Amino acid sequence: MKKLLTTSCLLLSALPVAGFAAECGKVTIADMNWNSASLIANVDRFILDEGYGCDAELVPGDTMPTGTSMIEKGEPDIAPEFWSNSLKAALDRGVEEGRLRYAGKSLSDGGEEGFWVPKYLVDKDPSLATIEGVIANRELFKHPEDPSKSAFYGCPAGWNCQISSGNLFNAMDLGDKGFELIDPGSGAGLSGSIAKAYERGEGWFGYYWAPTAVLGKYEMVKVDFGSGIDEKEFKSCTTSADCLEPKVTMYPPSAVDTIVTESFANSNEDAMNYLSNRSFTNAQLNSLLAWMEDNQADGEIAALHFLENYPQIWTTWVSPEVADKVKSAL
Repeated sequence: MKKLLTTSCLLLSALPVAGFAAECGKVTIADMNWNSASLIANVDRFILDEGYGCDAELVPGDTMPTGTSMIEKGEPDIAPEFWSNSLKAALDRGVEEGRLRYAGKSLSDGGEEGFWVPKYLVDKDPSLATIEGVIANRELFKHPEDPSKSAFYGCPAGWNCQISSGNLFNAMDLGDKGFELIDPGSGAGLSGSIAKAYERGEGWFGYYWAPTAVLGKYEMVKVDFGSGIDEKEFKSCTTSADCLEPKVTMYPPSAVDTIVTESFANSNEDAMNYLSNRSFTNAQLNSLLAWMEDNQADGEIAALHFLENYPQIWTTWVSPEVADKVKSAL
């Protein structure tokens, strides 16, 4: 009888844990091969593990193979940071066929692209926040090899943004207004040109995007073209290598979503609530990416840094009970 009672007590004590684990179970999360996505994936893994009792596991990921695998094979369960426009038709078809679901926005303000100038220039002359002001003060943006010209730093050759930045350069007739489009040669060359200008307090004008460590380290102001956003023009012409008569338009925000499989969404209501609430701003991620670069931190270390130092952000994504569990685990 004593043995029976002991066994019964052990079974009863295990029931709540087993019941809670079964509610979530094993979860696979795509750890994409760029810093912001790896950071978010590690934050999700820790919170789902410690806050919701999931058995969360990171698996290697990249945009095209991860999206295709989720649609065709139903795995991984979660892609935390998916730049949806790159696979929009396939993702939407996956949703229509009941295979995928958009869980929420990874970036609340979307991925950001534009032409930028250093903030210290705009502080001195607010007109430099506009394309008219940049053109009127083109002597501030000296060409590194030809002082008679002004420099515009475009995207490296072969990058998709080379097309859009080149088309917009032409749409604004910047070549006829004294600017030369410079190919920086690489992403490192482009970011290095910003760092060099900042170190010297010089002018810089060119294309960049967020979230990035560079915009976390160096305060830049996005130049207003005075045109607003024309999404139709942007999709049909600005981003096309065959665009013969580009028109001026600001870059529309890029959709950056959290994608999940429908099977995961149907069986994990609490986790889905978390994923629908979990969202970063570009400014928040820029700062975190700069910290990652300065400290040579990977996604796991950066996630712990974020969870330990920014509870005012992540505790708004979860219930007080879940927040307490995560804090205890930290």
